[in-house]
Amino acid sequence: MKKFLCTSMALFLLTGCFPIEEETQNEQPSEEVDTNVVSESLLEKLNVPWSITKIDSIFYMSERNGKIVEFDSDRNEQTPQAIQLTKEVHVEGEGGLLGLTLTPNFENTKQAFAYHTYLEDNVIKNRVIIIELEKDRWIEKSVLLDNIPGARFHNGGRIKIGPDQKLYITTGDSLNPDLAQDTNSLAGKVLRMELDGSIPIDNPIAGSYVYSYGHRNPQGLTWDEAGRLYSTEHGQSAHDEINRIEPGKNYGWPVIEGDEQKEGMETPLYHTGEETWAPSGIAYRAGQLYIATLSGAAVKVFDLESGEIQNVLEDTGRMRDVLIAQNDLFTISNNRDGRGNPSEKDDQLYRVNLTTQRGK
Repeated sequence: MKKFLCTSMALFLLTGCFPIEEETQNEQPSEEVDTNVVSESLLEKLNVPWSITKIDSIFYMSERNGKIVEFDSDRNEQTPQAIQLTKEVHVEGEGGLLGLTLTPNFENTKQAFAYHTYLEDNVIKNRVIIIELEKDRWIEKSVLLDNIPGARFHNGGRIKIGPDQKLYITTGDSLNPDLAQDTNSLAGKVLRMELDGSIPIDNPIAGSYVYSYGHRNPQGLTWDEAGRLYSTEHGQSAHDEINRIEPGKNYGWPVIEGDEQKEGMETPLYHTGEETWAPSGIAYRAGQLYIATLSGAAVKVFDLESGEIQNVLEDTGRMRDVLIAQNDLFTISNNRDGRGNPSEKDDQLYRVNLTTQRGK
């Protein structure tokens, strides 16, 4: 396996900027972060993977073309798996098979939650479904939520189970910014549902899946040990965001962005100013947020106390998702998504040991 030595970088080493750009298990570590780390490539030649989920040594990674790759890291064996759906995965722009996360009782049910783009009456939409693994094929079992507005760009797509055992979903504004402010629309939101697809009785808007609104294109979700929710979001022109998500709050798009303020709207915990990250998957560990960035071409770590930013992994191109299991960070590249410069080995799954000091 090819190994890389990744040195820490201070503040925003970014490569490239795109006008439209566009976790993870939160197991707590035993040691402090050291960003002088060694990484290795575990798997090569993935086809635009989007989400990483994992149980024991087995990874399941969604690919935007509508496939899932199972990878046993102990045996170094991979198995491509097709999906049988009632609505075909629509692959266009940023759409396709996006979010994937296993159910809490996966060992018994072999079921997972998935988010994908589809086409209905020539209109792009998104939906949340339950799929079940039968041998080497996934079968759609039920639809939890459909008719989520979609478009060639800005589909959101991250799904995660929170510490409250509710399913959270990020949706983009579907290239219609005004929908982000419309609480009757599912676009431009963080949604929250029970694991059976019903609306939680304690959601901030009665009878609605909407948990927060005013989002442009959020693509990351993670929680800290206190249950606080964080999300990443793509800005219109730079001004990419890290947000601390609270129920019922309005995060401003398209009315405000960056440092702009308006009564009743939230400003981001952090934004990138005139730089572009195009942040996607995010994971939390020991007071730090680890963020996969596409235009930023790195996995970055943001210290919640100091605000310091460093690169944990770089020189691997566009990065889509991150997952932390104890002291290891796993991440996937997206150099074959039409905006990168792929090598013959891309896309790849990387492992970064967060406690390996340089020179040891």
